[in-house]
Amino acid sequence: MGSVPIKTEYGPTLGRLLSPRWRGAPRLVRALVLGACVGLGVVVIAAVLVLGDAHYAHGGRVPFSFSYRSLYRTTPDSGGYVKVTRRRPGGRLEDSFAVAPLRLPPYSGELSGELPLYAAGYVAALARRYRAFELGSEGKTRINTIPGYQVVYTATVEGQTMWGRDVLLLPPKRPGVRDGVQITMLTSPTADPKVNSPLEVASDGVLLRPVKTFSFG
Repeated sequence: MGSVPIKTEYGPTLGRLLSPRWRGAPRLVRALVLGACVGLGVVVIAAVLVLGDAHYAHGGRVPFSFSYRSLYRTTPDSGGYVKVTRRRPGGRLEDSFAVAPLRLPPYSGELSGELPLYAAGYVAALARRYRAFELGSEGKTRINTIPGYQVVYTATVEGQTMWGRDVLLLPPKRPGVRDGVQITMLTSPTADPKVNSPLEVASDGVLLRPVKTFSFG
């Protein structure tokens, strides 16, 4: 493609002014300049990857998606869809956000009445899974206007005390819906000074973004 013609009163261009100097520069100088340009490009790309949001989307029977930042993908727990975590340099777990499938048994009536019944068995399973499990509270909640049911607790995870908040969530406006997701959120009591109890998990800090951006479809 030819260059765009420029009116004489606007010329010469910067490229034309620098072209003789560039051609006359030693080969080493030109190599250093090109290397610096490549290095700058790498820095810009790295900054975008670090500062920008990562995105996860899942298809299948229950499609969903969310965005996250300062969390890193890791192997999900057995049977899970996805898991993102934040760890200290030594490997100690600070925060975790995981999504796994949820399937309710056949039921009659409203979903709002079925979830508390299902949660009784869910809490029992958590008590078997975690050491030093202590139920804090449970009840109705919402994730971006989607009604769900949450279980809030304290437990020992990977050898340390963690605050947990699990949310049972199903796509809205589907009578008799049985397939949804269980969202497991864990945070260390020292992870964020604005999170002061298990009830406040994902109300601030790195877990807030995946919760705020979570959606079905």
